[in-house]
Amino acid sequence: MKSDPRLRIAIQKSGRLAEKSMSLFMKCGLDFELHKNQLLQFSANFPIDLMLVRDDDIPGYVADGVCDLGIVGENILNEKIFSSKDVNSVEILSRLGFGYCRLSIAAPTSIKYLGPKSLEGLKIATSYPSSLLAFLNKNNVCAEIVELGGSVEIAPVLELSDVICDLVSTGSTLKSNRLKEVDTLFESEACLVRTAKPIGLEKTILLERLLQRIQGVMMAGKSKYIMMNAPKSALVEIFDILPGMEEPSVVPLGVDGLKVAIHAVASEDVFWETIEKLKKAGANSILVLPIEKVIS
Repeated sequence: MKSDPRLRIAIQKSGRLAEKSMSLFMKCGLDFELHKNQLLQFSANFPIDLMLVRDDDIPGYVADGVCDLGIVGENILNEKIFSSKDVNSVEILSRLGFGYCRLSIAAPTSIKYLGPKSLEGLKIATSYPSSLLAFLNKNNVCAEIVELGGSVEIAPVLELSDVICDLVSTGSTLKSNRLKEVDTLFESEACLVRTAKPIGLEKTILLERLLQRIQGVMMAGKSKYIMMNAPKSALVEIFDILPGMEEPSVVPLGVDGLKVAIHAVASEDVFWETIEKLKKAGANSILVLPIEKVIS
């Protein structure tokens, strides 16, 4: 008897993307009964199984078709897939808006950096040798790559390298090790990726349903619902100020029709400056509310 199809998604079992990935699925209405030290986690209310693995292994599982989908940082994709002959084995479906970082060159403050050519003949410590090699080749630079598994930032102090190539989020770790960020190879965020191998019609339909939920959550995260009262005569000016997705809704107030209630969905952050402009235009009783989901 044929079993119903289930999408298998590889995500990081622990680390900076694990919590964010699970939070995304929860906002999509997916319910998982998590069991510690269990490789596969099953959703009871949507045909999805999560495979909890090391982030370095996610691109390989997706490329090989062991998993249909994966959530992984672009830094790992570039290192494991996009810098190799398997470049077409994985497709990015959506960038997810979390896990931001960048892969950068950092040097001791004593080194004068004037561009990639300043790396000529130097030792560069990194956990991303393929990405670094591609950068060096692109800029016609000959340098020695020292591959390290972790704590790359201490390599210059230990005289293992002259400079480093490592992930940077806030830059505080670099500063504490007397390093300065001098060049950026690329910026990275978490991505939803799928295998290039065929997954069949039934799984494709499931994938489309999942993508709709994810897009709805992401749009909601960037949007706000705005309500206010205003004189009818101020509508044109207020419409110009509102950072809306669609035409606002306007509802007459009172019997004379001189005042209206305005409801709008803003696709951008609503800053205090925007609220001050709305008040100056004549709006009052302004409410700015979060949105849980947006389905277009």
